[in-house]
Amino acid sequence: MDIIFVRDLKIDCIIGVWEWERKIRQTLHIDLDLGTDISKSAASDNLDDTLDYKAITNGIRDFVSDSEFKLVETLAEKIAAMVQEKFNVSWIRVVINKRGALRHARDVGVIIERGINPDK
Repeated sequence: MDIIFVRDLKIDCIIGVWEWERKIRQTLHIDLDLGTDISKSAASDNLDDTLDYKAITNGIRDFVSDSEFKLVETLAEKIAAMVQEKFNVSWIRVVINKRGALRHARDVGVIIERGINPDK
């Protein structure tokens, strides 16, 4: 299995459990690893034969921008489910980074994997 990846997709949304967080938009940084087989698209050189990462990231951007989840864990799960269902991705790793959420740490977030792991 091959991996198409997207790094540091920045999306503003309402996220958090604290009252002040429910009143502002915060920037999340999202990394994606999408498991697929690129052999057909590599041979054909045709976008129709591969995962369209622009369409996937636009779908995620729309979904996340409109969301108002309290937990990044919930958001990560919903992103993975949406991408797997809508774009027929067999394996996905979603990393959501909520920079600045902890005063003495640069990064904090979650990493989830769903589907058949290509490394196993």
